[in-house]
Amino acid sequence: MKSLKLVAAAISAVALMAGTASAQQTKLRIQTHFSQETLSGQMAEKYIDDVTAMSNGEIEIEMFYASAVVKSAETFDAAATGILDCDMTGGAYQTGKNPAFQFSGDLMGGYANPYQQMSWLLHGGGREALNDLYNGHNMEFVGWWIPGPESLSSTAPIRNVEDFKDWKFRSPPGMATLVFKNLGASPIVMDFNEIFTALETGIIDGADAANLTNNVGLGLYDIAEHTNYPGFHSMPADHLACRKDIWDAMPDHHKRIMTVAMDSLALHNATINEVKNAQTAKDLRAKGINLYEWSPEELGKFREAVKKGWEEFATTPEAKALLQSHIDFLTDLGAMQ
Repeated sequence: MKSLKLVAAAISAVALMAGTASAQQTKLRIQTHFSQETLSGQMAEKYIDDVTAMSNGEIEIEMFYASAVVKSAETFDAAATGILDCDMTGGAYQTGKNPAFQFSGDLMGGYANPYQQMSWLLHGGGREALNDLYNGHNMEFVGWWIPGPESLSSTAPIRNVEDFKDWKFRSPPGMATLVFKNLGASPIVMDFNEIFTALETGIIDGADAANLTNNVGLGLYDIAEHTNYPGFHSMPADHLACRKDIWDAMPDHHKRIMTVAMDSLALHNATINEVKNAQTAKDLRAKGINLYEWSPEELGKFREAVKKGWEEFATTPEAKALLQSHIDFLTDLGAMQ
């Protein structure tokens, strides 16, 4: 009996050592352009918590908030070259490399809501199509999280297309500059974290930054008393993309955890933003901020400018292929003719 107990103990010890030896560790340095104070920053923290719990601590993430290591637009290259491991900003920052990156994050007025856009990613071959692009730049696209349609902030009324004439505003890089320029505005591309100071000092009249709730987190409505809600002009998807060799070296269960956690983040992010934006809209009205809901006629004018922008911006084979994938999917849904 004693010998059996000794054998059982020995087997347990071997199993324990084997389990310890087989535990694989993945350590990742990720940068996001969002600060921890914003709702999106809090959602990024949730992602870390989920990944840590599901991997039983095998995946360790060090997150750099508010573009603490490099500028937002440089995050992708910093990950691709080894300064970081992953980029949690957005594809539209990389349109200088290939205009196809515009269609990897924001179709500008193409999708009506985050759920429709996520449907393309999950059920329309989107993830594979995006990695056709990302892999060519030494990166692996992991997933999207989409807060929903954005609202502009402005020191002057933005009630219709006419109000965009001579409107000087912060624009993200990419197709937004082209679309708004065609509508008579003066877009100025600047880093996400430079917006408040530029608005405060009058360098810009307004900003294309984020949705209502994140705009509040950035302090934009402390200066800008005009906005639009519901949003319509842009619905960028923030991505998680990791350096290809880092991703390929990860065990399969770590890859699955990272991917599933991103899909979970997408659902939680879209739903919490829907709730928070409705609450924020009430709060802003109570504080005297002017919220403008655009008429169908004005929205139609903007949509036509966007369609023209699509055609003008899709100048490479990769851009044309991604754009066509979106259009085919929207057409099949009956959301576009």
